[in-house]
Amino acid sequence: MAIGKIKSRDRAAGRGWPRSAVLVSSALLVVAGLSTAPARAEYPEKIIKIVVPFAAGGGTDIVARTTAQEIQTDLGKPVIIENKPGAGTIVGTQTVATSEPDGYSLLLATFAHAVNPSLYTKLPFDPHKDFAAVSLIARSFNVVVVNPASKINSISDLIAEAKAKPGKLNFGTFGIGTSAHLAGELFNAMANVKMTAVPYKGAAPAISDLLGGQIDVMFTTVASAASLVAAGQLRALAVTAAERSAAFPQLPTVSEAGLPGYAAESWYGLYAPAKTPAPVIARLTQAVAKAVQSGAFKKLSANEGLIMVGSAPEELDRYVRQEEERWRKLVKDANIEVQ
Repeated sequence: MAIGKIKSRDRAAGRGWPRSAVLVSSALLVVAGLSTAPARAEYPEKIIKIVVPFAAGGGTDIVARTTAQEIQTDLGKPVIIENKPGAGTIVGTQTVATSEPDGYSLLLATFAHAVNPSLYTKLPFDPHKDFAAVSLIARSFNVVVVNPASKINSISDLIAEAKAKPGKLNFGTFGIGTSAHLAGELFNAMANVKMTAVPYKGAAPAISDLLGGQIDVMFTTVASAASLVAAGQLRALAVTAAERSAAFPQLPTVSEAGLPGYAAESWYGLYAPAKTPAPVIARLTQAVAKAVQSGAFKKLSANEGLIMVGSAPEELDRYVRQEEERWRKLVKDANIEVQ
C-alpha cells in the first residue's frame, strides 16, 4: 500500500516520470531553446564611419584615411571618412559624442581634444565622459622654421633676438589654440621672451607670409615644411619633439638646441562614443595596433614625421589627461582666449 502511494505521488508530480528525470528533461528543453535562438553577429556587420573634425586634405585627414584603409582590411567591412570641420573641431566631435554607441561612428581626435576644455568655458560634450578611448594611433611634433634670408640660424639665435626685441618678433600659427600656437607660447614661457602670435586660417597662408618676410618664425608641421626645407625655401632650426626625428635626423630638438626641457607634441587618437561595448572597443584596438605596423603607415611616418604607437585604450586616456593638464596651465598663464 505504501508503495502504491509513492507511485501515485510520483505520477502526480511528474506525470509518471521520476522527479530527477523531470529536471533533466527541463534542462534539455532550455538548452534546445537556446540553440535555436539567433546568435549575435560578430562586429562589424556594416560600414564604419570615422569622423574627422577638419577639412579634407590636411594632415589629420591623411592619417584618418590611412587608418581607414588599413583597418577595413582587418575588419572585413568598408571604413569611410566623413569630414566635419568647424568651431575648432567641436562640430565634428559633437557628432560622434551623440552617435549610437555601437562602434559604427568613430572620431579621429587630435591635440584639440585635450586643449579645447581649457580654451572654451563650455563645451557641448565632455571629452572624457562622452567618449570611449580606442587607441593612440601616433604622436607628432612641429618644426621651427624661418625664412632663409633671416639672420636667425639657431634656437639660441632666436632666443637672443626675441630678448633683444620684446614683442617685435612674431610667429605664425594655424589659429588660436592650435599646436603651432601653443608650441610658440610654450617657447615664450620657457625662454622668458615675448614673441607675438599671428593667427592664420591654416598652414598655407602662414607659410606664404613667412616666405614673403611678413612674419619671422613658425612652429609648423612636418608635412607643411618638409619639401620647402628640402628645396632651401625655408631654414629649419629644430624639432619640437622630446627626441630627434627620423624625418629630420640632422636637426636637434629645441631642448638640445638651447631650451632644456622643452617639448611640444601633437597626436592622433581614435575614439568611440561612451558606452560602446567592450568587445567592440577591443576589436578596434586590435585593428589599429595591426594597422600602424603596415607599409602605408611606415611611409606616412617618414613623410609626416609621425611616431607610431597603436596603444591600448587606457594608455590613450592617460596620455590625453596628462596633455590636458599640461596645456591648461599654459593657456591660463598666457591668458589665451578664443575670439
